[in-house]
Amino acid sequence: MRSELLADLAAEGAALDELVSALPAVDWARPTPAAGWTIAHQVAHLAWTDELARSAVADPAAFAVRAAGETVDSVDVAAARGAADPPAALLDRWRAGRAGLAAALATVPEGARVPWIGSSMSVASMTTARLMETWAHGVDVRDALGTPIVETARLDHVAHLGVRARASAFAVHGLAPPDTPVRVDLTRADGTHWTAGPEDAGQRVSGPLQDFCLRVVQRRPRAALALVAVGPDAVRWLDVAQAFAGAPGRGSEAHGHGRGRTGTLRG
Repeated sequence: MRSELLADLAAEGAALDELVSALPAVDWARPTPAAGWTIAHQVAHLAWTDELARSAVADPAAFAVRAAGETVDSVDVAAARGAADPPAALLDRWRAGRAGLAAALATVPEGARVPWIGSSMSVASMTTARLMETWAHGVDVRDALGTPIVETARLDHVAHLGVRARASAFAVHGLAPPDTPVRVDLTRADGTHWTAGPEDAGQRVSGPLQDFCLRVVQRRPRAALALVAVGPDAVRWLDVAQAFAGAPGRGSEAHGHGRGRTGTLRG
């Protein structure tokens, strides 16, 4: 399973890499739906978080020191610093970070956990969350370029995180996580279904898989999506849904996107 997850993470990075590597330098300065962030900021953010994750995996002690020094504006500062580099240098840095993280994740012993900010994660969680974040920021880049989002089988991982993070999404919004089960039934582009939760649950969320993924990474407002919620807890979940840990994202502003500190899911 680990090798399959790592292959999917590599494929997600490669898909975005193919898109941005073909851009002329001037297009790296295009604004994205995230206020104040250009395409270069988006890639710089991914490069920075990949480096942070690699540090957590390869050198936990060094990561602890680095994490202790991060401040509330570290995300923006790191993105701005990276965006100031020439696109070719930034692209090389992101590629090296992705490769380094993948190599480090492949060597973690089975059952071991990786330290993270405020908690620890399994290798599967770290890998899946890096895929989720790469896809989410790739959506920002594609929106900036007017490039359609192409659904792939890798979105199953994003849906999985969205469901798994249900309780934490309520909690970070200051709400008590409901214990009522919710059936999730999502339709892929090929007509097949991705499901989670008991089949006989009285509350349900259904709709296109891609729409659910866009919602849980807070790249679209509910009103723009063909998602149907039945039951009060299911309805409220779609209001607060986020697949990433940390403070509530600013998602669904303006065109329906949030810069979102789409960090990794804890667990």
